[in-house]
Amino acid sequence: MSPRRPRGRGRGLVGLLAALGLLLTLFAASPALAASYRYWSFWQGSGGNWGYATEGPSTARPADGTTLGFRFSVSKDAGAEAAKPRAAADFEAVCGGTGAVEGRKRVALVLDFGVPGDAPAGEAPPQEAPRTACAQVAPDATAAEALASVAKPLRYNGAALLCAISGYPKSGCGEPIADAAQPKPSASASAAAPSPGGGSGPSAGLVAGVAAVAALGTAAVWQSRRRRR
Repeated sequence: MSPRRPRGRGRGLVGLLAALGLLLTLFAASPALAASYRYWSFWQGSGGNWGYATEGPSTARPADGTTLGFRFSVSKDAGAEAAKPRAAADFEAVCGGTGAVEGRKRVALVLDFGVPGDAPAGEAPPQEAPRTACAQVAPDATAAEALASVAKPLRYNGAALLCAISGYPKSGCGEPIADAAQPKPSASASAAAPSPGGGSGPSAGLVAGVAAVAALGTAAVWQSRRRRR
């Protein structure tokens, strides 16, 4: 008769495999649980196109001749998935009729209040088409200061996140929205959305999770081989 294997080791392997299975299940379900956010995204114009801003409006200091965009929508907090402003990033179209003033800089602003389907309950966008304005501000003014000069009242939360432009929306600030509950985007919103191949990489959480699953699987194989010796 072959000697009996210690029950403790067998239980340990079963527990390890169970944990591995649970992790795999959670990661398989994660896309369905992924959340988007209802928020104002911040964009910078270049060559007539929009690029997702790499810093917030309170720290960005645009140069004279810059075009900035803000879009309210329910979308991912990532440049490859967030909804862009539905107007071109065209400085001349916005500020061409505003003469330059010594000691001031001109910043073109495009404010897109989004579509009704993205509005919080009980509210509606104050206007359908994007609003444009040419801000003339001090040379060292931030994007937030340029915005405040043409689109008050602004509302921020305690973490300095921009919550409202021109008083819209009246409440809420970057709240997560389950993907299953998202409204279907209108044709105009879909056309404005960035193309899928935007170069946005996987999140750090996903990478860490995959690494954890791989580590558990390696440990299970190692323990199994060790018992056979």
